[in-house]
Amino acid sequence: MRRNFIKSEELLGLQVKLDRLIYENNPEVQGNYPHAFIYFITIRNLSDRKITLLGRKWVIENADLTKIIIEGEKIVGKTPTLASGEVFSYNSYHVANQNARAVGSFHGMDEFKNNIHANLKPFEMNIPK
Repeated sequence: MRRNFIKSEELLGLQVKLDRLIYENNPEVQGNYPHAFIYFITIRNLSDRKITLLGRKWVIENADLTKIIIEGEKIVGKTPTLASGEVFSYNSYHVANQNARAVGSFHGMDEFKNNIHANLKPFEMNIPK
């Protein structure tokens, strides 16, 4: 079921944090994307509502100003429900052939069926020289 998240409230107290970013170079990788960035994210519900996370949207802007938009249901295959004070952590990765900047948001519903979202501050994925 695809949801429309156009009208949603940025839920105060729903915090998204990049915990760690790891760069990995593998020149043996087939194709044009030998650089991997592994990111670790924590989503903390400090609001007064129970929430369910249903999807995410990421915009990755490459150094050449091209953009990649990644949008979909679930977060690493899950739809976590977080009561106030609970945390959901996960890790994933992005492969690249140039430096990039990522910004993301996570979308869901609160216990009252209101559409909510939380934003992740932009972060840089720079290939070491």
